[in-house]
Amino acid sequence: MATRPLVQVRSKKPTPTKAGKKANYSVALPAIFQAPIRPDVVRFTWTQMNKNRRQPYAVSPAAGHQTSAESWGTGRAVARIPRVPGGGTHRAGQAAFGNMCRGGRMFAPTKTWRRWHRKISVQQKRFALASAVSATGVTGLVMARGHRIDHVPEIPLVVGPGDTRELTKTAQAVSLLKNVGAYAEVEKVKASRKIRAGAGKARGRRYVKRLGPLLVVAKSDSETLFRAFRNIPGLEVAHVDRLNLLQLAPGGHLGRFCIWTQNAFEQLDKLYGTYVQGAKTRNQRGRLPRAKATNADLPRIINSDEIQSLLRKGRKSVHVPRQRKNPLVNRTLMHKLNPYERVRIRKQILTERRVRANRKAGKRRPKEALDKIRTSVKAAKAARLKKRAPFYKALLANPCVYESVNRPKTVSAIPATADTKASK
Repeated sequence: MATRPLVQVRSKKPTPTKAGKKANYSVALPAIFQAPIRPDVVRFTWTQMNKNRRQPYAVSPAAGHQTSAESWGTGRAVARIPRVPGGGTHRAGQAAFGNMCRGGRMFAPTKTWRRWHRKISVQQKRFALASAVSATGVTGLVMARGHRIDHVPEIPLVVGPGDTRELTKTAQAVSLLKNVGAYAEVEKVKASRKIRAGAGKARGRRYVKRLGPLLVVAKSDSETLFRAFRNIPGLEVAHVDRLNLLQLAPGGHLGRFCIWTQNAFEQLDKLYGTYVQGAKTRNQRGRLPRAKATNADLPRIINSDEIQSLLRKGRKSVHVPRQRKNPLVNRTLMHKLNPYERVRIRKQILTERRVRANRKAGKRRPKEALDKIRTSVKAAKAARLKKRAPFYKALLANPCVYESVNRPKTVSAIPATADTKASK
């Protein structure tokens, strides 16, 4: 945004309405040039507005279906796609209708009832327009957009009414552009003319060129201005009452090089208002948007002494990595998971100590006691085997399990044992 209070009016002739003043004098900078510059809002609004001038198009509803093709059905070892009837020509038997077929319709044929237009909030359009006008007063944005303004004395460029009042010829308009240092922009446009890439070159749009300056005029300016400037390549003429975002930010890019007449420049405050006025005037178009922050340099604000003096010291968070240990190997972790592990280990150690002490002292169990234990274990094992013998004999006699010559004739012949009774 431009913040200087005055802008110099460039004029080679005395101004009839400012009698007694010099050829170059200053006027106040309109408040709209202090509006916040929001590229995101401008880009989105431009995209939506640019959709509203599209012309509906669609393919013919009958395209790809202008044949009486029918499917051959199954059994002929070919796909079931509809095929052209007849014979004696290459076309006969060819697939038709499908989007994968030669001469068929396209996939999802376009219709004219598509949602072409977009509704845009009036407040959003006003915000975008104010941002675009504000960006035209920033030299860096104008140069970044590619405009040749090396010889332009000041941005925004304001031309006095004395130079534009009697312009009727293109030669006079070219002379004016050369006097204010803006003709280099016109030469850039003339040098950029080339043949369009694509099919548009055969549809009446053969050549393309860059955009040049935008001349903004007012109702009080001479009507011959349009006739004088209309034949200069790349230069467009816009009315200050009907400023268009599509012209102020072509392609959604801020920073169009604008040449203002003094009457149009002074009318901006009446149309868009100021930041110090009270109630909104009759013909005013909304209120000017305000910036969320007057100083957008956030790092400078955060690192300033005033902010840093009120902040606490930073906390250093130490990241302790998670330790993955095996409790079977790590005794400390095992004790944490199983508190009884200490008791078990202590009992095991005491048992080992007692065994070692007995061996060292020569204390052993008597042979008679060991023989008695072995005999009792053998007797218990023999009793279990004897108890299970009838069951296994009956099981082997069962024809469903094992075939034998001496098997019983019926299943009921299996003698009941204690184990079979228990299982029932």
